Amino acid sequence: QVQLVESGGGLVQAGVSLRLACAASSRSSVTYAVGWFRQAPGNEREFVAAINWNGDKIFYGDSVKGRFTISRDNAKDTVYLQMNSLKPEDTAVYYCAARYTYSRPVGLELTFPGEYAYWGQGTQVTVSS
Repeated sequence: QVQLVESGGGLVQAGVSLRLACAASSRSSVTYAVGWFRQAPGNEREFVAAINWNGDKIFYGDSVKGRFTISRDNAKDTVYLQMNSLKPEDTAVYYCAARYTYSRPVGLELTFPGEYAYWGQGTQVTVSS
């Protein structure tokens, strides 16, 4: 089981940067991938970014490519989402999620929320124009 806690959300103006953190705690030594998703009111949960346990696979949603960067520090069991050039349409609750990978290769399945078994409680990001 993996427990996840997001932090770093807030209210910011368009154009600025924000960094979210996802602190993970796992009772297992099994490797896991982490994804970031977001959900705005009335919208479906949208894929933002994902990273494999060792960082060798990284994926981004089309709407955030070139602006957001995902990274992880396994020594701290933390995954970060650096969000630059924020836009009002980035406003949403941001969730991180974890999926055991057992050191196996991963692919685009990391972009689907249904592939993740563990979720954080979410952190609100609001971007004003």
